[in-house]
Amino acid sequence: MSQAAGGGTRPLHVVACAHGTDNPEGRRLVNGLRGDLAAVLSADGIDAVVHEAYVDVQEPRLESVLAALPPGEAAIVAPLLLSEGFHTSVDIAEAAAARPHTLVAGPMGPDPRLAGVLAARLAESGHRPGDAVVLAAAGTRLEAGQRQAARMAAALAEELGQEVAVAYCSAADPSVPDAVAAARAAGAKRVGVAAFLLAPGFFHDRLAGAGADQVTAALLPGVTIAKCVAGRLSEALAKGPSGTE
Repeated sequence: MSQAAGGGTRPLHVVACAHGTDNPEGRRLVNGLRGDLAAVLSADGIDAVVHEAYVDVQEPRLESVLAALPPGEAAIVAPLLLSEGFHTSVDIAEAAAARPHTLVAGPMGPDPRLAGVLAARLAESGHRPGDAVVLAAAGTRLEAGQRQAARMAAALAEELGQEVAVAYCSAADPSVPDAVAAARAAGAKRVGVAAFLLAPGFFHDRLAGAGADQVTAALLPGVTIAKCVAGRLSEALAKGPSGTE
């Protein structure tokens, strides 16, 4: 945290940046995540102000939020995103680079705690032992993001004690419908889709047509998600602007 003129400390500006959605429930849940994040940071002894920002669909946009912060005060962007993609590598990176004293945390996945949430969502959806499982990620053309989705599928497989296929809602192959069809072709009588999506919205709506027997709810709500974001913030703050400890 930065020093104030009188010798005290100023709170850290945490810009919790989401993709943005037209879905009212999705908006409500993401706003709730910001509240959970503020509570988790406070419980961890971090004096922070959590700001709202988006890279698409909604306002305020990340660039304008960062530009409005007090000059010279420390800030960190917390991507409310599950993996690397265009928004992290371009939109968020460029916006943060344009403001001095601004760090960027990593996306919240992959994380074994998220595997626990996904397993709980599967149980809620009616998953049975022996059902095939497809992890449905949003999708990205970036290989780093695809590797992260594959690692998340592996973490869920370890949590469940069974194989988990990875598929994408867009931008990468296989598509979720193709992965579901492949599971059935391999002999699965029932197939469940574990939605590796933060909140209801466009991609989650499309999963209903993927041909699965059940589709889980999105990851939110749950304080575990905020703890994952807080963990990424702590990692970035420990490394600092140089990227080293």
